[in-house]
Amino acid sequence: MMNVDIWQYSCIYGHMKTTIDLPDEILERTKIAAAKRRTTIKNLVIEGLETVLREEATPEPPADALARLHRGFHLGGQALTREEAHAR
Repeated sequence: MMNVDIWQYSCIYGHMKTTIDLPDEILERTKIAAAKRRTTIKNLVIEGLETVLREEATPEPPADALARLHRGFHLGGQALTREEAHAR
C-alpha cells in the first residue's frame, strides 16, 4: 500500500474539509490501525480512498487486443461447423 505524504497530497489536490459518520466499531478499529501504523485516521482514509479509486479506474481497451479479437484466433485446425461445436 502506498504511504501518502499529506503535504504532497495537499499540493496536488488542495484541501476540502468534510465530516464522516462512522459506526463505533469501525472507528475503534480505525484508531487502533492508525496507532499501529503510527499515522492518523485522516491518512488511513486517504490511503483507503486512493486504493479504491485506483482499482475502479477503467483502463482503456488496448487497440491491438481488439484488432486481434476482430481477426479471430487461427490455431491451425479446421473450423468446426455449428453442429460439430454443439455436439462437443
